[in-house]
Amino acid sequence: MTAPPASGGLPAVETPEATTEGPRPQRRRKRLAQHHLLRVLTLVSIVGGIGIWWLLALYGFQFPTPPEVAETAIALWQAGTLQEDILASLGRVLTGFVLGSLAAIPVGFLMGWYTVARGLLEPWIQFFRTIPPLALLPLVLVLLGIGEVPKIFVIFLAAFLACVISTYQGVVSVDRTLINAARVLGAKDRTIFPKVVVPASTPFILVGMRVGLGSSWATLVAAELLAAQAGLGYRMQQAQLYYDISTIFVGIAMIGILGLVMDRLLLLAESKLTGWQERR
Repeated sequence: MTAPPASGGLPAVETPEATTEGPRPQRRRKRLAQHHLLRVLTLVSIVGGIGIWWLLALYGFQFPTPPEVAETAIALWQAGTLQEDILASLGRVLTGFVLGSLAAIPVGFLMGWYTVARGLLEPWIQFFRTIPPLALLPLVLVLLGIGEVPKIFVIFLAAFLACVISTYQGVVSVDRTLINAARVLGAKDRTIFPKVVVPASTPFILVGMRVGLGSSWATLVAAELLAAQAGLGYRMQQAQLYYDISTIFVGIAMIGILGLVMDRLLLLAESKLTGWQERR
């Protein structure tokens, strides 16, 4: 209600703060509602996918049922085989992925910031991007042997090629207005680069890392099919020889779960490092 007029004055008017909520609490509630809906939909999707798998197994498809796969996973875990395979595969992926990402970020910055570096490096980057890392695996095995080095190298190459292009694209996509404004204020390149270019490129880098992570897992499984003594890909190949479909499903499920967990960790890092970015 409007307050009564003061003597000889105008009637008091309600301020907007008294009648309406500010936009910030509304946006916060909207984001919370979206996150809650997303969790519910994710749960529904998982349950629905498992249900479809179960129905396909029951109605003629040569799939093991979810309980059969769970029993196989428990047996492999109790025998210590599953832990050994997970550690072997995870160690290879993490080593190759981390080394590939660490190498890709400075190379991508150089290509995006310096014309000379772009001219010298980009043709080779694009050349090797058209060659699947697995196509190089026979050559790598011949040159580096059959130990861990060739497997890690092809994973490194897959992660590097995915991340370097994304980093490069992030640098060249930085708004020139921001760079020019910094220069007008007297900032030099050594200040502009860490204060403007790196933060603006961070979302692109993290997207490239997520793509590189998927490429790393895909490359790992194929690499373990050749000259490996342990690992999820190796175990799936051995199961295929004996038509052990349940073990193959266990390997597929473990790769999917490990890849999903690592991807969620990258998403968490993205939310922490790019909190300034406008989100839907």
